[in-house]
Amino acid sequence: MTDTITEAATKIAPPGVELRAKSKPGYERVLTPAALAFAAALERKFGAERKRLLAERAAVQTKLDGGWRPDFPAETKAIRDTDWTVGPLPKDLLDRRVEITGPTDRKMVINALNSGASVFMADFEDSNTPTWDNLIEGQINLMDAARRSVTYDDPTTNRHYELKPTIATLLVRPRGWHLPEAHVLVDGQPMSGALFDFALYFFHNAKELIARGTGPYFYLPKMESRHEAKLWNDVFIESQRVLGIPRGTIKATVLIETIMAAFEMDEILHALKEHSSGLNCGRWDYIYSYIKKFAEDGTVMMPDRAQVTMTAHFLRSYSALLIKTCHRRNVHAMGGMAAQIPIRNDEAANEAAMQKVRTDKNREATDGHDGTWVAHPGLVPIAKEIFDKAMPEANQIARKRQDVNVVAADLLKVPEGTITEGGLRANLSVGIGYLEAWLKGLGCVPLHHLMEDAATAEISRAQVWQWIRHGAKLDDGRKVDLALCNGILDEELTALKAGAPAGNRYDDAGNIFRDLLAAEHFPEWLTIPAYEKLIGEGV
Repeated sequence: MTDTITEAATKIAPPGVELRAKSKPGYERVLTPAALAFAAALERKFGAERKRLLAERAAVQTKLDGGWRPDFPAETKAIRDTDWTVGPLPKDLLDRRVEITGPTDRKMVINALNSGASVFMADFEDSNTPTWDNLIEGQINLMDAARRSVTYDDPTTNRHYELKPTIATLLVRPRGWHLPEAHVLVDGQPMSGALFDFALYFFHNAKELIARGTGPYFYLPKMESRHEAKLWNDVFIESQRVLGIPRGTIKATVLIETIMAAFEMDEILHALKEHSSGLNCGRWDYIYSYIKKFAEDGTVMMPDRAQVTMTAHFLRSYSALLIKTCHRRNVHAMGGMAAQIPIRNDEAANEAAMQKVRTDKNREATDGHDGTWVAHPGLVPIAKEIFDKAMPEANQIARKRQDVNVVAADLLKVPEGTITEGGLRANLSVGIGYLEAWLKGLGCVPLHHLMEDAATAEISRAQVWQWIRHGAKLDDGRKVDLALCNGILDEELTALKAGAPAGNRYDDAGNIFRDLLAAEHFPEWLTIPAYEKLIGEGV
């Protein structure tokens, strides 16, 4: 069935809501009149504040472009200096030593829940292309997961997948405040992608999850201030009120993945009050945010992405501050993503990659993190072994890290290193390779034995734009300009297309990438023009 939903809008959509997408059998489970009315009510109540906060982001960026630098806000000093803690945590969020993340396709959901990880973060954001089918099928899969009824029969291998008796705790990451949901109009305007993702999952699953001894738990991405956290808190209060669920039942972990949010960690935890379940070091987006916010400053240029590791001073400082902040407030400080994936056909290369994972996870565990992220089930045992050894208790919140003293200069220190042709080629190849997969509906893709998502693609293209902008020099003396980058981009495109099947999207990816590199002002999001292209194609 491919009838447009809009043809049946009078049966499905409540007044003022228009669905601009195509239906498939089963979608009616998610797109009920009551669920859509709930989503629309949230949009009407909170949409204007979301837009105001996005305008506030733009105003801050104008200040940054003019040379202003952030610091810990003077007006919230009392929040930072006062002793307080977040609300008590539910039992199934006390031990989060290994969390696996990934998109919401059915096989992934089952494998992740069965992986042996403590938590599975099902992702509607950076590892998901927000096509209509991905969004609605993802909601269906999570509805079935919440009810422990999700199964999958692989048509290629004839293998049957179902849940084990013991599974990971389910958390869901909706999209960030900046992303629209163009398939759904409320009073003639696209609604917030964040509110759409949250509303459908919460409406259909909150009571079911509570009845099964867990709850509606979330990861919140891309926030830049305490005000944006307060908006989520207001959404939670209203949503619980409408569904008759006790206030504080929702728990949300915030990804500290913007440089601006790093200066308001206490304030963000405080804004979420009884709904907080900690903070997470979203390292890849954090690096991207650092480049983005200071893109107009030629003195703030990073070296090759591969040289910017968690041992860099600005990243070590941010990680330590996050641990100290969370533990003071009696809540979890989660470590970041290991992007490596197992390399099956090269034992030496696989061992080298796994050693990088061990080193990274050992650093996090010994620093005081209460858990960590992996992108592949094969890494769960490695991360778990390390955290089991360093953290025999459910968490290490009791370790307060009072030895940490981070000031603004620590968070802003530019990492040192070189810019090389290899780094430039890697950025162009990864950026195009990821964008090509994204345009085909795949939001995370293995490239060069690393699991890449939107965050790493953003780093790749942001670095190149900034290098061009400020005439950076390669280590061999050549100037990085648009002509050099377009030439290398053409070479990488030719190589990528040589082995690609018919119907690939490399030319489209290359065109979007060229436009981003040539933009006069830094384009804030790679996914926005890519999303507009998909919407224009009717997906």
